[in-house]
Amino acid sequence: MLRTVMTSIALASVIVGTGYAETHEVQMLNKGEAGNMVFEPGALSIAAGDTVKFIATDRGHNAESIKGMIPEGAEAFAGKVNEEIEVTLETDGFYGVMCKPHFAMGMVMVIKVGADAAMPDDFLAGRLPPRAKGRIEEQLSGL
Repeated sequence: MLRTVMTSIALASVIVGTGYAETHEVQMLNKGEAGNMVFEPGALSIAAGDTVKFIATDRGHNAESIKGMIPEGAEAFAGKVNEEIEVTLETDGFYGVMCKPHFAMGMVMVIKVGADAAMPDDFLAGRLPPRAKGRIEEQLSGL
């Protein structure tokens, strides 16, 4: 009995000490609270090691990182249209995400990884369609 209690205490301290990675769900929608062709939520603030699951709620969408809008050393990702994709983000920083078929319509989102992550000065420096840039600016103001 004492051995079982000691093992349980040791296991609990390992689990608490390492913490749990979370999975955050993002819906890909034709119409949502923020308008047409949106990710909901449009912005996330997560911890390094957390997973983001993009759910193909409505057909015709994908989720992929925007070239030049991920932290240095982070891996780019691209899901297929009409399919869910799960991405585990390990590198602190800001990630721009788009739906490739609806990028020009402003279907974008921002993910901040790490509580102390600072947005790079050139985060919005690349070529972005005007609607996408406007949405990203709104999303950034909420992080």
